[in-house]
Amino acid sequence: MDVTALVMAGGRGLRLRLPEEKPLIKVGGKPMIQRVIEALKCASRVEDIVVTVTTYTPNTADFIRKMSLRILHTPGDGFCSDMKYAVKSLNLGIVLVIGADLPLISSEIIDMVISRYKQCKKPALTVMAPLEIYTRLGLSTSYTVDINGRKLVPLCINVIDGRMIDRERLDEEILIIEDERAVVNINTIDDLKVAENKLGV
Repeated sequence: MDVTALVMAGGRGLRLRLPEEKPLIKVGGKPMIQRVIEALKCASRVEDIVVTVTTYTPNTADFIRKMSLRILHTPGDGFCSDMKYAVKSLNLGIVLVIGADLPLISSEIIDMVISRYKQCKKPALTVMAPLEIYTRLGLSTSYTVDINGRKLVPLCINVIDGRMIDRERLDEEILIIEDERAVVNINTIDDLKVAENKLGV
C-alpha cells in the first residue's frame, strides 16, 4: 500500500506569539517541521512526502525547498479545507495527514498508524489521545470529543483514502494512542516547554 505523507505547514500559530513561523520554531535546537520530516523519512510505510504551505509560511517553503521535498501552496483557509485542496490537486490515493507541530513523533508511531489503517479496512482513520494525558502533561487543548463516555483529543494525524475525499461522511476507525510522543503538539509557549523537557533540553 503506497502512502503519501501530507505535512500541513501553513498555519499562522497565533497563540505562540513568536516572530518565527510556527513550523520553523526550534525544539531542542531543530525546527519542529524538520523533526516531523525526519520521522516520516524513517517510516518504512511512507512512500512520498509533500509539504503544504500558505502565504503565512513563506520561510517554511524556502526551508523545505532546501530539503528537496515537494511543496504545494494551499489557500490558507484552515487545516481541513487545505488538506482537501491538497488531496484533490495532487490526485492522491492513501494519504497520511500530519501536522508540522508534532516534534516528538517517531517513525515507529507513524508505521503503527498506517498498519492499523490497513487492518481496519475503513476509508479513514483518526488518531486521538485521552484528555487526561494532556492534563497530566500540562498541554493546551482547544477541542475534545466524547466517545463512549471518554473525553478524547483528536491529534493532527489522520489516514484517508483520497479517492473518497469529496464524500460528505466517511466510515472511520478511531485509534486511541497514549504515547506521549504523538500527543505533544505545539500551540503555546507552555507546550513548547513540555516538548523541550521531554527531549531533556
